[in-house]
Amino acid sequence: MAGCTFVARLLPLARGRFCNNMSLPVRIATRAFSCTLTCSQLQQVHGVSALTGKVDRFGGVTVNLAEVGLPGDISESSFSGLLQDSLARWKAEGKAAVWLQVPISLSRCAAAASAHGFTFHHARNDYAMLALWLGEGESRLPGFATHQIGVAGAVVDESSGKVLVVQDRNKTKNAWKFPGGLSDPGENIGTTAVREVFEETGVRSEFRSLLSIRQQHNHPGAFGMSDMYIICRLSPLTYEINFCTQECLRCEWLDISELAKTSETTPITSRLASLLLHGLEHGFDKIDLNMEELPAVYSGRFYQLYYRQLPILKL
Repeated sequence: MAGCTFVARLLPLARGRFCNNMSLPVRIATRAFSCTLTCSQLQQVHGVSALTGKVDRFGGVTVNLAEVGLPGDISESSFSGLLQDSLARWKAEGKAAVWLQVPISLSRCAAAASAHGFTFHHARNDYAMLALWLGEGESRLPGFATHQIGVAGAVVDESSGKVLVVQDRNKTKNAWKFPGGLSDPGENIGTTAVREVFEETGVRSEFRSLLSIRQQHNHPGAFGMSDMYIICRLSPLTYEINFCTQECLRCEWLDISELAKTSETTPITSRLASLLLHGLEHGFDKIDLNMEELPAVYSGRFYQLYYRQLPILKL
């Protein structure tokens, strides 16, 4: 280290005093040694000699720049060199793809990565995810954010035959509909329905089943993406209405039979009201898609399966 420091101090003097008298081979050797020394010093200053990440089961590697120890003031050129060396290593190791998670504080690294072929895959509040396909042929990387998930809750009071409905504020048509909203990332469908019903109406409820799914493409409220609208059947735990005046114009317990025939509703709500009437008359087991939680094969986690359960046969 002491030798490196000495040479680093000596090189500027050598360039200043002897550059004109040095032969061409000596000049080339001096410049090469200077470049090697500079790169070595950069790595020591930055504390990072190569980018590391997590390898997934598809042969890709994910690098989170917020976790690899990069300094906050790293330059585009320094990061570009680091990335170039890392890409060479990953290609030699046969990696299929690289996912580069760039925090917003290091956004300039995204510009450097684009020079190596990376493209934007998606963005969240505090980071952008870039991707580069290293495998053969065209990229087989999956897309992102193709759908948004909206969930509504049909809270049915079986004792009175009524269902909880709202009219949204600031709508072109004040139609009766089931309370609901967008599902949060990582939130189960039933949890979304219960949460949205309480936030809009003040009524507490519990999830019972899934009733229907509507699919709509090029949704105007989803930045041109597709929309999945899921309606769940809920049972009330409380009945007093205390609706959100910022979101709702009206909120009532309405007879399901009236909801099924009124013109002051949406087509999907009208059809679901008829479905609920059938459930009241013949049993909800005829219309429900029940939920069962099962273990996932690969991740070791659990998922929710919604399906029509078979009747239990009596022996």
